[in-house]
Amino acid sequence: MTGTYPHSRLRRVRATAWSRALHRETVLTPADLIWPLFVTEGDGVEQPIASLPGVSRWSVDGIVARAREAVDLGIPCLALFPHTQPERRSEDGAEALNPDNLMCRTIRAIRDDLGDKVGLLTDVALDPYTSHGQDGLIDEAGYVLNDQTVEALVGQSLNQANAGADIIAPSDMMDGRIGAIRDALEDAGHVNVQIMSYAAKYASAFYGPFRDAVGSRGLLKGDKKTYQMDPANTEEALREVAMDLAEGADTVMVKPGLPYLDIVRRVKERFEVPVFAYQVSGEYAMIEHAVAAGAADRDAMVMETLLAFKRAGCSGVLTYHAAHAARLLNG
Repeated sequence: MTGTYPHSRLRRVRATAWSRALHRETVLTPADLIWPLFVTEGDGVEQPIASLPGVSRWSVDGIVARAREAVDLGIPCLALFPHTQPERRSEDGAEALNPDNLMCRTIRAIRDDLGDKVGLLTDVALDPYTSHGQDGLIDEAGYVLNDQTVEALVGQSLNQANAGADIIAPSDMMDGRIGAIRDALEDAGHVNVQIMSYAAKYASAFYGPFRDAVGSRGLLKGDKKTYQMDPANTEEALREVAMDLAEGADTVMVKPGLPYLDIVRRVKERFEVPVFAYQVSGEYAMIEHAVAAGAADRDAMVMETLLAFKRAGCSGVLTYHAAHAARLLNG
């Protein structure tokens, strides 16, 4: 309950910058950011991604340099995604299980250079490795097989954990994969490797530039609607989160971000666990194209959108603007 005008003037505390800072309800710091990075083969390679202005694929040495930059900026964690060469893709995504694949080599290179100064979150799904672009193994009709895929995801998770990953992040949306991965990690002695589940991942139109970045857009046969969530559903997201937490997820993610802030809020209020959101490639690209068209100020839009995630209840945000935002926050 508040008083009545003029005894209560809500503008009173907004009159000066120091007072606005003092009364600010939501605080954003570089420690709230996770920086997604794309790694490719080669040495000294930077490949700008046309549909993601300002974002590039980097060879392993370049990713190590970005990791050092993250440490200097106070960004605590990187999210790594491989751009797998076409000749290493196959129907069964077997390259995901190769202990010397691009992802594992990148993890080891960062570990060798920086030790535990930065966290490494690694994507678990088969779409960067399959010739058909689906997140799992498919039958003759193109349907993604759940249990057979889970078995492959367990192997992929152990492969990344053995290389030094800190957080396994299954983005595949197969039923039961969190429990299977958690059991396998425990049995292998990786008791402190976290699982951040893509628990509420929607079949969204906002993923296009990401598929360009990992090289799967032109390969994808069909769509992913049989395993990613229907954008119309909310209660189903809560069931997904409940199941993943029961199976051993340490944290959960909502993806995409801004169009699903209502889901973030409901998950946070229902479960009172750390919730992350992924400000996905299409969201990032919209900001960058608006800036290029003279319709927006990049700094203001980046900070406002990131604050929206925190205000909705996020513990942190995966964003391609992480380095830019950290520079702004560090002043």
